[in-house]
Amino acid sequence: MKKLSIFALSAALFVVSCNESKADTVTSTTEQTVAGHSGESFNVNTDSSTVKWTAYHKGGLNPRFGTTKTTGLFSVENGNLVSGSLVSDINSLTTDPTAVDPATTDGKTAADLDTHLKSADFFDVAKYPSVKFDITKVEDLGAGTETKLEGANKQVSGNLTIKDKTVNVTFPAKVQVTDGKVDFVSKFTINREDWGLAYGAEGDPKDWMISQGVDLELNIVATK
Repeated sequence: MKKLSIFALSAALFVVSCNESKADTVTSTTEQTVAGHSGESFNVNTDSSTVKWTAYHKGGLNPRFGTTKTTGLFSVENGNLVSGSLVSDINSLTTDPTAVDPATTDGKTAADLDTHLKSADFFDVAKYPSVKFDITKVEDLGAGTETKLEGANKQVSGNLTIKDKTVNVTFPAKVQVTDGKVDFVSKFTINREDWGLAYGAEGDPKDWMISQGVDLELNIVATK
């Protein structure tokens, strides 16, 4: 039982299912050509931006959530976002302390989960300290496109690189470009196994607690 509780804590980055999630489901394909930078450049304000992950055990129980710090650059031409790159420092990954109750995890804390997620079992930050997203295409969101994101107006595609694997993902986003500022908001679910993050994915009854999805919520602010 103790082994099961420890595993459940360390594996808690992985979300329930699309049915339980309030995020959009991405479509994915192979790595694509990155959009070239053109027009005006806007630098991501790390202090004003957040990348949040939220995860649950199967059935939507025991949510875990936290953040990583992000840097990057957007390019804007004729008032439209045309390209950009975001880099999340996985060394900065932090689980919110309120997401883990030591009373139900054999004394394990949010800090213990952070340590395990950064280990070779998961992100292996010693070899792969960052996750990168490079925009490949930005289009207007088609009329009638289903999305759970209020105010979504764009469809964004980009190469998401985790560890040594790159997958192109497409998702709805709310992008607002004003004088001197870009606001980029999106919330979507990825399948961890697309990037080879298969720890605990098979071979043991404890794996029944784990889902393959991870919700990522981007709230990015970039300024000149």
